Amino acid sequence: MALSVAGRRRLGCALMAGPALLGLGLQAARAQPAPAPAATPASTLGAGTVALPTLEVEGRGGGTVQGFVASDARTSTKTDTPILEVPQSVSVVTRDELDARQVQTVGEALRYTPGVRGEPYGPDNRYDWFFLRGFQADTSSVFLNGLRYHFGNLTGMLEPYGMERIEVLRGPASVLYGQIAPGGVVNLVSRRPTEAPQNEVRLSAGNFDRLQAAFTSSGKLDSDGVFSYSVTGLARDSGTQVDEVKNDRYFIAPALTWRPSADTKLTLLSYYQRDATHGDEFLPALGTVYPSVYGRIPTNRFTGNKDTDHFDRTQYGIGYELEHRFDQVFSVRQNVRYAHTDIDWYQTYGLGLRPDQRTLNRYAFQAYNTLTSFQVDNQGEARFATGPLRHTVLAGFDYANSLYASRQQGAVASPIDLYAPVYSGSTPALSPLSNSRQAANQFGLYLQDQIRFDRWALTVGLRQDWVDTITRSRIGAGSKQSQDDGRLTWRAGLVYLADNGLAPYVSYATSFQPQLGTGFFGQTYVPTTGEQYEVGVKYQPPGSNSFAQLALFHLTQQNVLTTDPNNALNQVQTGEIRVRGVEAEGVATLSRGLSLRAAYTYLDPEITQSNVAAEKGKRPNGIPMTTAGLYADYAFDPAAGRLAGLGIGAGIRFQGNTPAGNAHALIVPSVTLVDAALRYDLAQLSDRLKGSQLALNVSNLFDTEYVASCGSASSCFWGLRRTIIGSLVHRW
Repeated sequence: MALSVAGRRRLGCALMAGPALLGLGLQAARAQPAPAPAATPASTLGAGTVALPTLEVEGRGGGTVQGFVASDARTSTKTDTPILEVPQSVSVVTRDELDARQVQTVGEALRYTPGVRGEPYGPDNRYDWFFLRGFQADTSSVFLNGLRYHFGNLTGMLEPYGMERIEVLRGPASVLYGQIAPGGVVNLVSRRPTEAPQNEVRLSAGNFDRLQAAFTSSGKLDSDGVFSYSVTGLARDSGTQVDEVKNDRYFIAPALTWRPSADTKLTLLSYYQRDATHGDEFLPALGTVYPSVYGRIPTNRFTGNKDTDHFDRTQYGIGYELEHRFDQVFSVRQNVRYAHTDIDWYQTYGLGLRPDQRTLNRYAFQAYNTLTSFQVDNQGEARFATGPLRHTVLAGFDYANSLYASRQQGAVASPIDLYAPVYSGSTPALSPLSNSRQAANQFGLYLQDQIRFDRWALTVGLRQDWVDTITRSRIGAGSKQSQDDGRLTWRAGLVYLADNGLAPYVSYATSFQPQLGTGFFGQTYVPTTGEQYEVGVKYQPPGSNSFAQLALFHLTQQNVLTTDPNNALNQVQTGEIRVRGVEAEGVATLSRGLSLRAAYTYLDPEITQSNVAAEKGKRPNGIPMTTAGLYADYAFDPAAGRLAGLGIGAGIRFQGNTPAGNAHALIVPSVTLVDAALRYDLAQLSDRLKGSQLALNVSNLFDTEYVASCGSASSCFWGLRRTIIGSLVHRW
């Protein structure tokens, strides 16, 4: 459901932090495992020793993928498992696709991914907002390299140029990742050191005064490849479609890999990012969705205060992925990260339209937020056989410690004329709204077994989580609130792997998500829970670089907060949301230079239980029933004469209408948008330009003016207008 003004800056279900219990020597690495040693002859084994069959372990689970098609996604199982064998719907957006579309945000990267509703608030440069299978996923379901990136509050927006790929696992995933929304997980995978040298410099410019420079470099540091490095950086000075709003960024991400032996690998990963931008423009429906007597509000209209408004964020993280393989059977992994985020935010935003249909009431809001987190995910893996059954057993223990601090203040600000704004007047004296610190510790134990028997692949797993949260308020005399939550979650799924590449499957999975805060009478809330039934079929033709999948699912979330019928100031947990849906996806990279991605989603979401009569039976706020997209990229053959070196791309995407509010105060119309791309290999002009390329990408080619969504009749958001980015790229 779309966030209210207060909800969009909520203090969050932040999981905050504590001591570092690190000694288990296990990991969540994405590195390729070392080749399996040859099987030991039975004659050399001691008495009582059972000879195990040789297991072929391929190097899956990350790394550079050529084209649009990825065959694996470690996010789905935390082991090296082909997507075809995973009994849930999984998508991967590869680096080649990110480059072909010159993606600038994670929301943009997921435009052609099924089950995802991205960019619901238009061109917000603070956060990547999105929904998965009808449930809000941006606060709890974003992970970076398998570790949590958001801790129940919105703290960052990571630069996609630093990503090797983006993996999306749809449906409940608490068995592997703990407390998350039931819609699924988005895992951002960082660029890694490579043994083969890879270098790129990219200079870009575009409308809205965009200037951007980026580079990435990777390769061996020594002749034996014991050490290898990667470093990626970006600097941007840019405006946006809204006057007075900038979108500046500095980003750097060094990484180092050490391979002391064929069985051991340690990768250090780090990032640093600074952003300077502004929050959304909260506009009324009258003037956006509907024209007022004065027409529609210009999409570039700034409604804030030029002298005070800003959004400045600094974030950084450092950690490592360690993997060691003892033998053909046993390996251990450990994934660790320490991260910190600081946010300084001041915004004067719209608070509803006056009866004259042109004057906007406003509110001035200021917040200082910090988040510090430490996480470790320890894993032990065993690959073995028991008779005809081949097992990949994963046992893990993860821990997250985080501390979130927020100080907020606000006051009613002077109104502004939407059609003839005057940016002057006094700044209001702000009054304290909240001053709190929230600390949380999360512990999780999980066990998973992937069993192969002939053509059948069975995945079963369960997990126990414990979460303790302490919230302290520093307003007045202060207060302290403690909350302990725990939940057992599980999943099971079965896939049949046919010779022709078809893989029908069936699965069941559960999830949970703590509800922080208390009701009017001081009562704490139990976690929301989710469960999903899913059936589907995947198809990967043998010898073909293509993949298709179709999924049907029934997903329910219980214990949703709803208004107490006996006290309007209180909330009770009697709400329930049910989403039924169909998703289809096809992706292919063909030998003739054609790459394709197609996606279709149909959702039937419904608020099945609520104490608010006007909400029951309605579609939740901001959720479209239908979304669809098709993107094609074609590179002309080098022997194509004058067209040699030319590449073209085009995409069309559709989003169905969305309701404003759970009670449907209004319906925001559907929209169809077109994207386009053009590139040219400059080596066709001269051998001295080998490795150089010109690229031009246009989003919303026909400059369609549309409303992305409305949270209510007083909070609507313009969608992103035509955006043009041209780049000069050199690779070597």
